[in-house]
Amino acid sequence: MTTTAAGAPGTTVPPTTEPATTADRDRLRISARVRILLWLLLVMAVALASVAATTRSILLRDTDQRINGLLTQEAGEFANFEEQGFDPETGRPFTDPGRLLRVFLERQYADLDEELIGLVGRQGTVPTQIIQQREIPVALPLHKDADARRRIFGSPDTTGTLHRPEGEIRWAKVAVARYGGEPEAAFVVAFHPGREKARADEVFRVLLAISGVALLMTTGIAWVVAGRILKPVRLVRTTAAQLTEQDLTRRIPVHGHDDVAALAETFNAMLDRLERAFATQRRFVDDASHELRTPITIVRGHLELMGDDPAEREETVRLVTDELDRMSRIVEDLLLLAKAERPDFVSPEPVQLAELTADVYVKARTLGERDWRLAEVADREVLLDPQRITQAMVQLAQNAVQHTAPGQTIRIGSRADGPSIELYVADSGPGVQPQDAEVIFERFRRGTARRGARGSGAGLGLSIVKAIAEGHGGRVGLRDTEGGGATFVLTLD
Repeated sequence: MTTTAAGAPGTTVPPTTEPATTADRDRLRISARVRILLWLLLVMAVALASVAATTRSILLRDTDQRINGLLTQEAGEFANFEEQGFDPETGRPFTDPGRLLRVFLERQYADLDEELIGLVGRQGTVPTQIIQQREIPVALPLHKDADARRRIFGSPDTTGTLHRPEGEIRWAKVAVARYGGEPEAAFVVAFHPGREKARADEVFRVLLAISGVALLMTTGIAWVVAGRILKPVRLVRTTAAQLTEQDLTRRIPVHGHDDVAALAETFNAMLDRLERAFATQRRFVDDASHELRTPITIVRGHLELMGDDPAEREETVRLVTDELDRMSRIVEDLLLLAKAERPDFVSPEPVQLAELTADVYVKARTLGERDWRLAEVADREVLLDPQRITQAMVQLAQNAVQHTAPGQTIRIGSRADGPSIELYVADSGPGVQPQDAEVIFERFRRGTARRGARGSGAGLGLSIVKAIAEGHGGRVGLRDTEGGGATFVLTLD
């Protein structure tokens, strides 16, 4: 029968299945601690069971070998006695099979589970038996089982195993030669292996019991040990669950030097990168919203107040275009600073420092009418990103142009200082005030007293230089120029 929706005859309503919730998945999920414990118990159970089964197999094999040796020994002794023995009453070889069997049995001492029997009779009949008078600790000894004696006496084999409900019998038989047409006779040695096998089974059961106790002890110990080993992993899960964009400060305590400690260190390093990334993102948003608000307000205000006068419209368009250009520069600088947090921000390659310094000098000369000088050049091959370093040096040169007058000297150079190298731009301007030296490399910070007021930047140039230096594992610093001015130095280790 088809189920139809109300108001839509004949339309089949597909069955709906609710997606599994997080709580449902948590109930179905088996923890790593439990999985480790189950696998350990499975391996141990298989190993202990194998040991117990192997031990039982070895004991049964040894029992079989001992029984076979005993049967062979008893049969051999009777064969020798039959061939070489003499009747103690006559001093002559035996002529009566019954007398032979009786004398031999009187001189033998059998094991507890062993029977020595002489059988005299004809094939197909129940033979007459000659036995030792002693108790056999089995349910039905051979000397009381006529059917078993008949089957053994009539068998053409010399050894065999007789399976009975009352217990197994391992036997060996030595036929007695005929003496003048006398009835047939045989010597039979029978062994009841039931008690020997029972001892092997008892050892097997004891091993299984010990294995069970060992498994219980292992369960408790493994549960505690697995909990201690996986504690950092649980901390990773708990910490990851508690992380939010607003709180990335949680870290996992690291103890020891094993793989779990390495996992915790890796997770903490990942959190450090995430925290820096989120901080960069928030800073970018904050900086963009703060710095772009003013030019947007200026553009909107001028457009709202713009009249119909052509001269006024031309002036408004010029002001708006200038503000839009400034906004574009701010956005590009902010994007560059945001990219500085990425691992591919710099792409180092072998570079001749002398050639790089000369290229920077040639490019900087077009920034303004100054007395440009190539002060010194270090002749060394270094590993760095030539484009980023050129960008930083040109930014420093532009900064020097903004704070010097036409004709003043600006020197560009590079030098080697042991394993480190230095690239610098030195100007002969008014220098940097001590209170400004601490803040000029921060974003949107121009200092309390600017060296001249020629620039119209947003205060991001030196921040970009700092980001490029740190991307190379180096730093940027400020020194006083001899004779007055400021020297900005990029130091790369």
